[in-house]
Amino acid sequence: MVYFVGAGPGAADLITVRGKHLLEQADVIIYAGSLVNRELLRYAKEACEIYDSARMTLEEVLSVMERAAGEQKSVVRLHTGDPSIYGAVREQMDALDEKGIPYSSCPGVSACFGAAASLNLEYTLPDVSQSLIITRMAGKTFVPEKESIERFAAHEATMAIYLSAGQIEELAARLSAGGYAPETPAALVYKATWQEEESYICTLETLAKTAREHHITKTALILVGKAIGQSGYSRSRLYAPDFETEFRKRK
Repeated sequence: MVYFVGAGPGAADLITVRGKHLLEQADVIIYAGSLVNRELLRYAKEACEIYDSARMTLEEVLSVMERAAGEQKSVVRLHTGDPSIYGAVREQMDALDEKGIPYSSCPGVSACFGAAASLNLEYTLPDVSQSLIITRMAGKTFVPEKESIERFAAHEATMAIYLSAGQIEELAARLSAGGYAPETPAALVYKATWQEEESYICTLETLAKTAREHHITKTALILVGKAIGQSGYSRSRLYAPDFETEFRKRK
């Protein structure tokens, strides 16, 4: 069996309990060495085979999986954050389907949630924003035109933008062109939840300047939207005295 496991955003203790158990039981671990915290490998048993996929092609990763499956070994494919977001897992799963190798997924904490915890943010504030858009700038991976930064920015919802710190000046310009005002609150979070984490609250207008001042060009999440300012919101109706639920009567 192959298990696709989310390692979480960085801190070793943010892996799920299920993910930790799968690591402890694995005979083979293939981890994304350029992104996953190596401290997680401490959970591996002594006889476990460990491979760093940063130095491997897809075909080489699949070859290890196929051999291990043939030997009835348990394999953990350890991805950063949650495998379902920018994890390139579908192509691996399709190849395993072709080979008749069973697999299962274990979710993980994505960077946008690690960043929110670090900054004590709520992305969905009543009367401010009730949506979180997770997206990225186009780079080596194409982004459909209907999902352009400008089109998403037109909603003025909360946005968490991955894999785009190296293009931050263009990103800021496109966010502005799409509809966010220059004074829109923003945040730049480098290596969310890692020991070396750096986080800065700024505005869309000062976003690129903040990145330059702190020499942040990669491994950073960009957050934009009025909700980042954590003000101007209404109290949740769920806990209002005059709001009745199946668990609580109106008071």
